[in-house]
Amino acid sequence: MAGADDVRRLALGLPDVVEMDSDGFDFRVHNQGFVWSYPERLPGKPRVIRTDVAVLFVGDEAEKQALVLGEPELFFTTPGYDGLPLVMVRLAAVGVERLRELVTDAWRMRTGAEV
Repeated sequence: MAGADDVRRLALGLPDVVEMDSDGFDFRVHNQGFVWSYPERLPGKPRVIRTDVAVLFVGDEAEKQALVLGEPELFFTTPGYDGLPLVMVRLAAVGVERLRELVTDAWRMRTGAEV
């Protein structure tokens, strides 16, 4: 089971990563977001920053659909993210090593680099 502290440790362990000021967590590389806390928006209610859910850059729609359909207990999306290469991961449902892989892949897709 992973948490926000794990996201922070893993993201900051990658080259050229900057943490943005946020109510949750928000990490960028070369000025591009690759993992941040989920800003949940419910109709008629103010936005809530969820640090138990991470938004990950996945590169394309095919990868997004593969994750959401293949592992719905871990990954989900919302209509607000339709057409965007982003997926949400439930941190309580993912192990730290899998989270390391996901965060590193998101970073790699933004940089084109290897760790």
